[in-house]
Amino acid sequence: MPQYVFHRAVRRRLIPAHAFLLLAIGCPRFGGGPPPISVEAANGRGRAAAFVDGSVAPGTPLSDDRQRWVDSVLASLTLRQRVGQMVMPWVLGHYTNARDSGFLQIRGWITDDQVGGVVMSLGSPIEVAAKINSMQRMARVPLLVGSDLEPGLGRLEGGLFVPSLMSAGSATLLPNNMAVGATGRVEDALAAGRIVGREARAVGIHIVFAPTVDVNNNPANPVINTRSYGEDPVSVAALSGAFVSGLQEAGVAATAKHFPGHGDTDTDSHLALPVVGADRARLDSVELVPFRAAITAGAAGIMTAHIALPAVESGNIPATLSRGIMTELLRDSLDFEGLTVTDALTMEGIGEGYPIERSAVLAVQAGADILLMPSSVTRAIDAVVAAVARGELTEERIAQSARRILELKARTDAAANPIVDLEALRATVGAPEHWQTSDEIAARAVTLLRDRDSLVPVSRDSSLLLITYAPEREVDAGRIFAAEVQRAIRRTNAVRITPSTAAGTLDSLLVAASQAHRTVLATYVRRIEGEGRVAIPTHIATWMDSVARAGRTIVVAQGNPYIVRQIPSTGSYMVTYGIGHALERAAARALIGAAAITGRSPITLPDHFKRGDGVTRALPQSDTTATTAQ
Repeated sequence: MPQYVFHRAVRRRLIPAHAFLLLAIGCPRFGGGPPPISVEAANGRGRAAAFVDGSVAPGTPLSDDRQRWVDSVLASLTLRQRVGQMVMPWVLGHYTNARDSGFLQIRGWITDDQVGGVVMSLGSPIEVAAKINSMQRMARVPLLVGSDLEPGLGRLEGGLFVPSLMSAGSATLLPNNMAVGATGRVEDALAAGRIVGREARAVGIHIVFAPTVDVNNNPANPVINTRSYGEDPVSVAALSGAFVSGLQEAGVAATAKHFPGHGDTDTDSHLALPVVGADRARLDSVELVPFRAAITAGAAGIMTAHIALPAVESGNIPATLSRGIMTELLRDSLDFEGLTVTDALTMEGIGEGYPIERSAVLAVQAGADILLMPSSVTRAIDAVVAAVARGELTEERIAQSARRILELKARTDAAANPIVDLEALRATVGAPEHWQTSDEIAARAVTLLRDRDSLVPVSRDSSLLLITYAPEREVDAGRIFAAEVQRAIRRTNAVRITPSTAAGTLDSLLVAASQAHRTVLATYVRRIEGEGRVAIPTHIATWMDSVARAGRTIVVAQGNPYIVRQIPSTGSYMVTYGIGHALERAAARALIGAAAITGRSPITLPDHFKRGDGVTRALPQSDTTATTAQ
């Protein structure tokens, strides 16, 4: 969601392509009506203990102090201010001068439109926290800060200064959900949730738009893919519930998404409206199972999906705008009491045919509490206020959502400690023990799905041709993997290809592959919102399949695990289910026999592998002691 907005901004030259490509977070506060909590609380001191006890689950009784705060603030808000509480615009976390036009727009959202929160994205931990502090100081009602932290606070690998490949520093980047699914360990999902919660809270984030609990049972899904824990509803439910519990232990709200289930689609909802053909019986047995688990675990929020579900709501109406889905199914049938959050209202899955004035009103009528990333903050607020004046919405309905939002602010640090300590966050964000956990999960996730000729592990006295494929913009892809392999296997010839590599170069590499003792094809295929595809370009995939036929080839798929469909001739196929340094290190260690291989596939790809498949390799004493089991 915010990542899609960033990539679109790069393409439109709104953000320099050579700039820091950094991390993700965010928030804004409110101004103009109610009194501040207190000077002490606004500065992060004083009454914190009265507000924060780590209990963010909806329905949990509020303390007397919290309840009085919610009641008094709500009573002080005008109708328009209450609607403002329901809006969360997107804020980029990079540095800007206080008089920069972008920062002035943010100030206007907070002081004029009086939004209730923001979605933070893309920035170093210190800069994001500092920007949040600045925005919080503008607001009289503390802002609810949200962020899309699916693989952790370092969701974009912390960032890189492209000309020199100098790292800009990072919060912890955790393996994707599907990698956690491959470990089969609920403990790993719980640990990931705890790390995300600690680091999010340290920088001032109160609500995390995670976990993705969609059951990814469609290999062609271009938008969920490795964001899902897998295709088995029971396993996805167990891992989702564990992540929610771990996250909310830190006092940070979890938001399970994308309701009522985005896994069985083959359309990117950032580009068009996917239609899910499941009937109610199928929903109950598959898609809704993880949402029930997340609700049982106390998830504070549920995010909607921009999908059509004709079995529940006729007319191809997006679920985000459907009362039958958002109120009758989610609240009445599943008994959800927490916050409902729309997916980004900038996405074409809902935007086509629905101007913001219409989508904002319909979303509130359907049951949405938070309108996420509307294309125009002012127009969205004005439209909802006008709908109340016309009798299409009631003031009571608006008050209901505003109260839920204020209650969540009271349950988290948003109310008591809106200002974070920039020095203290250094003790938490990117802590060595967090990175160690990330490495351990990554190591357990590596899955060897096929090894027909027992090529893995690779002997350290081999001659190895290592070919890394990545799009041109993936400047860091494969760097750690190649370095680890070259350190262990001295006779490694490492080359890199992209979609634009010349045909003559590919022909030469094909000859070299036929002569090498081993060839490794390392593929980096990242899922990017709004791209509508997660595949290797056809001409490159055809060439890779020729390489697989020509020699003793191992394909190591970083990112999309389904790309074996494009390289069917490969005899050895290893997957990591994601992109990042921890996963690259884990794959390299598995390849060279420095680590055991124990991962099991949490997904099926018909004609290639099924859920539960995985060739195991014990930690070898020598190249001849590796064992195989399936």
